[in-house]
Amino acid sequence: MKKLLYLFSICFISSSCGPRERVSRDVFDEVNKSMEVKKLNEADIIQEAMLWGEEISSTAQEQLMTALKEAVAEKGVSDAISFCNVNALPILNEISENYGVEVRRVSNKYRNPEDKPLPEEEVLMEAYEYNAEQGSESGTNIQKLQDGEVLLFTKAIIVPNAFCLNCHGEPGQDINAETQEILQELYPQDKATGHTVGSLRGMWSIKIPRKEVVKRL
Repeated sequence: MKKLLYLFSICFISSSCGPRERVSRDVFDEVNKSMEVKKLNEADIIQEAMLWGEEISSTAQEQLMTALKEAVAEKGVSDAISFCNVNALPILNEISENYGVEVRRVSNKYRNPEDKPLPEEEVLMEAYEYNAEQGSESGTNIQKLQDGEVLLFTKAIIVPNAFCLNCHGEPGQDINAETQEILQELYPQDKATGHTVGSLRGMWSIKIPRKEVVKRL
């Protein structure tokens, strides 16, 4: 009796595996194949993070400069400072949210105290400053944080033209008295003056989750 039941079970299972079941298995295998994690080497990930960091920093720079120039054209340099005081950080926060990263402008000669380097940014900022003092160009950089789960992209911010000196140049020379008064009122700890065209203003600091980079590859 046991043998008959065993044979019956085998026959039942075999008879249930018709063409439809084979098609389902083929589809299942295809789905599994498509879901396999692509094997990536570290160089691929770093290169992609570097390219993405360039894209994000360029976008951030362009949006900030566009907003600033529009404010200057509408209200003048002095009033545009108040615009920056209120709107610069929200613009960067929006870019951070759109890209799924954390975007900061960092400088030891900061205007807003929130731009002061964090511990993981201090050495990098000092390296950019050293290169500037030596007359050397500073390239982009990637550092690993949190055991490599976060990639920190940095890039030097250079004063691009004389337009920026209206707020970041020499007081009394590039910065008029009215603008200087507003700067002192809004930023009592302001250190972001005395710059010239081509000088180091600070650096972009963009923390990129490694998993977000992998998604792009």
